[in-house]
Formats: sequence, structure tokens, C-alpha cells
Amino acid sequence: MARIRRERPVLLAAILSALVAIAAGMNKWAVLVLLLAMILTALFNEAPVIKAEPVEPLEIEPEAPASHLPDVSATLASLDIPVMVLSGDASVLFQNRAAEKAFGEVALGAHISARLRSPGVLDMVRETIATNAPNQIEHSERLPSERVYIVRSAPVEFGAEEETRERYFILSFRDISEVRRIDRMRSDFVANASHELRTPLASLRGFIETIQGPAKNDQKAQARFLNIMLDQATRMSRLVDDLLSLSRLELKSHIAPDEKVDLVPLLGHVRDSLVPLAREVGVEINLHLPDGKVEVLGDRDELVQVFENLMENACKYGQEGEIVDVWLKNGAGQPVEVSIVDKGPGIPAEHVPRLTERFYRVSIEDSRSKKGTGLGLAIVKHILTRHRARLIVKSEVGKGTDFTVRF
Repeated sequence: MARIRRERPVLLAAILSALVAIAAGMNKWAVLVLLLAMILTALFNEAPVIKAEPVEPLEIEPEAPASHLPDVSATLASLDIPVMVLSGDASVLFQNRAAEKAFGEVALGAHISARLRSPGVLDMVRETIATNAPNQIEHSERLPSERVYIVRSAPVEFGAEEETRERYFILSFRDISEVRRIDRMRSDFVANASHELRTPLASLRGFIETIQGPAKNDQKAQARFLNIMLDQATRMSRLVDDLLSLSRLELKSHIAPDEKVDLVPLLGHVRDSLVPLAREVGVEINLHLPDGKVEVLGDRDELVQVFENLMENACKYGQEGEIVDVWLKNGAGQPVEVSIVDKGPGIPAEHVPRLTERFYRVSIEDSRSKKGTGLGLAIVKHILTRHRARLIVKSEVGKGTDFTVRF
């Protein structure tokens, strides 16, 4: 019955063909024999069994693990210190923007020696690659400017399995140029300060020993020596006062003053206080002031110290010109400027950039003879830095010097 149901379309087609043949006039017995043959064939003939050939399973190769280099590079790109990523053969795989700015662009895949020729840095990188341990050294760059770096190399590994493990090496540069410069300035400052104090102390000791010995009964010699000793003690006192002023200014250099100070009466006060000195050296101080108030944000006492120092220097070192002009300018939309101009011998161009350094003197003998400590312009610079102002120096040998304070 299952086969009859399965072959039903064939049986129906055979019966329908037999009826058509009988209707067409064929011998009914012949048609019946053919119909029986077809029915038997359909019912008892086995359909061929097609055996499917076994399909060999496809081998799927495992995907290679994704590299961590893009993630490492994206993280290091945001750092503001120079950083490079190296491969196991010291080839550069990545450098951030700070590294490009500091050392120039390196072609990716190039060996680190293509950019950094320092034997110390290259030896450190080779040692880190060989030992897989971090190292660091101090490295100096001379061009385009002198910089000092702490260079550190360290390995970075991803993955625990040996087959899938990734290993990179991070080369970082920490700039310590400013620290080294401050250390050098501090050591120079201590050396200069001790030298400046040693000279008057040696003079005082020598004169005291002379008064106690050979000049013990010489009243005229004692009077002369005591005057010199007073000058030396006064010089030391001025030096100590200037050193203390510098220390106080450095402590509050980050705090900008917020009081309004009128420069018109302030400059008049400074000029009046320096009239005796100006007469002594044969100099006349002329003020050129605008009408009305000219106010700036500042500390009055510190600004008095600034302009006293600049006018006193103009009188002492520009006395050959016999005139010191002080100009106060306050143009519409322009910064306030105070210029102290002398007609003296001027300052050679090579000395101008260093005038505000501590203990720097164009002429040591001339400065000491005029009772200078070598710290006056350094104090001026610190005060103006606190006031967010600038000191502009223009000088021409034989024609004079112009010190301008721009607020």
C-alpha cells in the first residue's frame, strides 16, 4: 500500500493512457496487457539507490590574534613627552608628536640609530632587548638647542602563550633641562655671593689687624682705615639686603599685584629722592609726564624700587651725558611705557642680553667704584616678572642707553 501511494501519479498516468488508447480504437486486450505490464513495473521495480560519497571536512585555519600595537600607539600619542615604540630588532614602530617635534620624523620600520646616534642610548636599547629589563641614562642633545633628557627603555609584553606573545619596547624621554639650568644658576649664585662677601670681609680683617698693630697709635691712619671699613661694611649690608630682596621676590613671583598705582606722582617721588645723587655726579633728571592719571596694577613700593634702580644706574653710568630723560607714555590703545634714557657711553651689544643676570657686570671695576652689588637689574627683572611687565633695553655705544618698562 505504501508503494501504491508512492507510485500513484504513475498508475493514474498509465490508466489514463489505456483509456485514451481504447477510445482511439486500439485492441482492448493489447491495451490491457500493456496496462498490466506498466502497473507491475511501477509496483515491483526498485528505484536505484544513489550513495552519496563522503565529503571530507574542510580544515578551518585559526585566525591570527589582533595586534596590540594600535592600542599602544593610541595611548602614547596623547603624551606630552617624547615616546617611541621599538620592535625586537630596535626598529621604530611608532613615535608620538612630541618625539617628532624633539628629534624629527623617523621613517617607520627604520632602525633607531637612523635618528639617535648616541652610543649610550643605543647600548641601553640593546641591553634592554637582550635582558628584557628596564634601563635609563642621562642624554644631552646639542642641536637645535641644548637639552638634557632622562632616557628610559622598558619592555611591554602581551599574551601568556609563547606562540601568541607580542613584545615591544617603549623608549621615553623626560626633559630635565630646566632643572639642570636652575641647579647651575644656584651653584653660580652661591659662588658669586660668597665671592662678593669674601672681598669686603678680607678688607675689614686686614684693616682691623693694621689698626691693632702698626697703626695702633696713628690717629690719621686709623681715621682713614675706619672710613674704608665703613664703606666695606655698607657694601656688605647692601649686598645682604639685595639678596634678601631677591629671596622675597622669588617667594611671591607667582602672585600678580592687583592694586592700582598712579605712575605720575610715583615717578616724581623717585626723581626727588635722587636729586642729591644727581647733583653729586653732575646729572640733571628731566621728567616728561602726561596730564592726568596713568594707572597700572602693581605694588607701589616695588615699583619705586624698580624706577629708583633704573634712574640711579642712568645717573651713575650715564653721567658723561649730564642729562637723564624720563618719559611716561600712555597712548590710546597702547601699553603704558616708562623710558629712562641717558646720553652716556652706551653698552656694547654683546653685554645687553645678560644685564639682568645676577652679579653680571659690564665693567667690574666701574661697578664696584660706583658701589654697585651686581644684583640691581636682577631685582628689577623679578619685580617686573611679578607685575607681568617687560624690560626692554636699547643701547648704542657712544650715544647712550634706553631702559623701557612696558606694562
